[in-house]
Amino acid sequence: MADFKGKFSRKQEDALVALLSNRSVEDAAKACDTPARTIYRWLKEPDFFAAYRAGRRHAYGQSIALLQQGSTAAATTLLKLMLDAATPPSTRVRAAETVLTQAAKAIEIEDIDARVSELERAAEESNPGRRS
Repeated sequence: MADFKGKFSRKQEDALVALLSNRSVEDAAKACDTPARTIYRWLKEPDFFAAYRAGRRHAYGQSIALLQQGSTAAATTLLKLMLDAATPPSTRVRAAETVLTQAAKAIEIEDIDARVSELERAAEESNPGRRS
């Protein structure tokens, strides 16, 4: 939202913050003491909606980063459950299935990445004057 700094009134900036931190437009309206119909009207304005979307993307990116930080602990938990003889068999099977599924997906992603890299390299070699 930094690209939009100074583009909106203080009330609109407050509404953007409220929209990003509340569950509904109505809750956001109460939080920033602005009528909901006003916020709905602002959301129809391209610049305001673009700022709102940018804020949502940023918040989502933060959530994904947090999940990625926890992926090592999640993998460790799955492996412990899978290997622990005291864990119920159905849970061990489900953990094993999850480990195998995620490992297969990782291999597929690596293969796709390698293929895309090879295609990009081939495209550059066939058209050296063109830069992406």
